[in-house]
Amino acid sequence: MIIGVLAVQGSFEEHAQVLKGLVEEVRLVRAVKDLHGLQGLVIPGGESTTIGRFLDSGLRGGISDGLPLFGTCAGLIVLAKGIAGGAKEGQPLLKRMDIEVERNAYGRQRESFEDEVRLTWDERPFRGVFIRAPRIVSHGPDVDVLGVQGDEPVLVRQGVNLACTFHPELVDDERLHRYFIEEVVKDDE
Repeated sequence: MIIGVLAVQGSFEEHAQVLKGLVEEVRLVRAVKDLHGLQGLVIPGGESTTIGRFLDSGLRGGISDGLPLFGTCAGLIVLAKGIAGGAKEGQPLLKRMDIEVERNAYGRQRESFEDEVRLTWDERPFRGVFIRAPRIVSHGPDVDVLGVQGDEPVLVRQGVNLACTFHPELVDDERLHRYFIEEVVKDDE
């Protein structure tokens, strides 16, 4: 299995490190040619407008509708159908998930925090790292909530798309990456 990690900005190297122990090949994606042969693609955190513009510079057309995607933090924003209060000017969205999000919902960098995320498929909590995190303000009926922090949905799935508002690559816990590979990507095969 070959999983790609969009390597524009953010913690793409950390995602690649987690994935290296789980799949045969991890490919850093910077050009359309890097998408060929992928079974899934991780869109990491960073600045969602920059990531969206990078995708619009040519990669968007190479990402098939059936390619499983895993968006974390800013990656979740890029996968969303809409942004509460309207999209930031120049904010391209892939619109792959029926979710509306609020950018930087918890405040600026200094308001970043860690907290437990309750998962629907595992009784052990996951340590979520929320850095300038978005919030899922609404979701459609076809979106499954797989994890919550307090009462807030923070991990969701819709078909071949998985997204979370936090950074799972920054903790020593591979369960979300494993879920993406074993449940989302393999279900698609």
